[in-house]
Amino acid sequence: MSGADVSHRNTVDGLFRVHYHWLCTRLRRQLNDAASAEDIAAETFTQLLEAPSLSAIREPRALLTTIAQRLLYQRWRRGDLERRHLLQIDEQLAASPEELAQLTQTLGRLDQSLQRLPGKVRSTFLLARVDGLTYPQIAAELGISLRSVSAYMTRSQALCDRHSANQFLQDKRSA
Repeated sequence: MSGADVSHRNTVDGLFRVHYHWLCTRLRRQLNDAASAEDIAAETFTQLLEAPSLSAIREPRALLTTIAQRLLYQRWRRGDLERRHLLQIDEQLAASPEELAQLTQTLGRLDQSLQRLPGKVRSTFLLARVDGLTYPQIAAELGISLRSVSAYMTRSQALCDRHSANQFLQDKRSA
């Protein structure tokens, strides 16, 4: 482990010790759910650990709030997406409990696949597919180029295509 890695970990450790309780309290007020607040707070610090480097942070609470808020929005978007899909399927198919369980499992597997994507790739996909933003709007929202938006969408679409192909094969095997 290099000195930079140790220094980075020590910085995040110090931020965690000083601000974790504060962040949990702040998130609890928004969520009215202690477990969810703690999950998002923990994920916030995990993202800090995964960050390439932390230069001198002038406003650590502002940084932590921004990261936590983005995670909260992602959670809400994912929940909205799940509810919309389940509602559409319920309306169109009047699905049986077995079909509904299978769909829920499929959405769960797709969500797990999306979680493996890097943050900006996943955010790009969600902003396009869930929020319906255009590529220029996504580029402005995430502070990236149009070329990056296009590349990220291609990457996430390839993941969805692989997921669909795997689901098709699973359905064929179980039939």
